[in-house]
Amino acid sequence: MILTSPFIHGALPSLRLPKLQPFSSSPPPPPPSISISIKAMKTMQGRVVCATNDKTVAVEVVRLAPHPKYKRRVRKKKIYQAHDADNRFRVGDFVQLEQSRPISKTKSFIALPVTAKNVPKGSESIPEELLGIPLQSQQQE
Repeated sequence: MILTSPFIHGALPSLRLPKLQPFSSSPPPPPPSISISIKAMKTMQGRVVCATNDKTVAVEVVRLAPHPKYKRRVRKKKIYQAHDADNRFRVGDFVQLEQSRPISKTKSFIALPVTAKNVPKGSESIPEELLGIPLQSQQQE
């Protein structure tokens, strides 16, 4: 007895559906010619925590994220390895990390210098006569 059913061994019958035509007869519009790049997490700022390796610094980046249960903003820290070609950064320096091609297994950022936010400005920016301090040459006379 030979069975000629299309459902033997769980196979489904092959149904041929007609191809649907689009609603409008005009061709779809071309994609925009301007390349849009998404710059999410391309640059970050942090503090150098380790500078012992040659051409590499470890940078600690602190960000604020909401707590999953309490919704309070908590500090999250992560350490990234960054490329420092000239070995110019020391522990405690503020740097900006810029994403680049992978340099090694763990390095895909380049460290760039950034001026620190809370560093007091030098006295050179304010003239001494505005501060009310008499000049030393006037005191000696």
